[in-house]
Amino acid sequence: MARRARLLGNVVMACLLCLGFWQLGQGAYIPAKAWLAQELMQRAWQRADEDDDRQAPWPWADTWPVARLSANAGEVDLIVLAGGSGRTLAFGPGHLSASALPGDMGNSVIAGHRDTHFAFLRDVQMGDTLVVERFSGRRYLYKVIGIDVVDSRRGSLLLDTDTPVLTLVTCYPFDAEEAGGPMRYVVTARQVY
Repeated sequence: MARRARLLGNVVMACLLCLGFWQLGQGAYIPAKAWLAQELMQRAWQRADEDDDRQAPWPWADTWPVARLSANAGEVDLIVLAGGSGRTLAFGPGHLSASALPGDMGNSVIAGHRDTHFAFLRDVQMGDTLVVERFSGRRYLYKVIGIDVVDSRRGSLLLDTDTPVLTLVTCYPFDAEEAGGPMRYVVTARQVY
């Protein structure tokens, strides 16, 4: 009887260990996917040039790098993808195609997930600088002029502006247990160079 109880205890322990490892894997999957995607996109960025700027980061990708975003004095270095679909945002921040490209006249809107690529927005302060680089090698310096929490059901972003503006958007609150709520954290920056 004692042997049977010990065997049952070992089986239960093995099942609990397997479940624990599975849960750890599930928790690490999204950050690992985000990190790997950024590595592949950095390589696609390096392969691209002004004549061929649609370098897919992996063969089956339906998006491509359009810009490089740096923040927090270079601690943040992200490749921005074309498009704002959920599939695109799973791999990196996405430039919304209806908005201006960074550096062009108008509002350039880039969206990203609050728990991966745009987690750094939590620490952005008024007056901070953001740098966006395009394939031409041209860098645009932006200064943060606004940080707001808005309800996406009641507001919209102005796309036609008289000056080049950069708007970074992510879900809010940052520590929400469930994703996809209506609140958005919006960081607005004006081009200074």
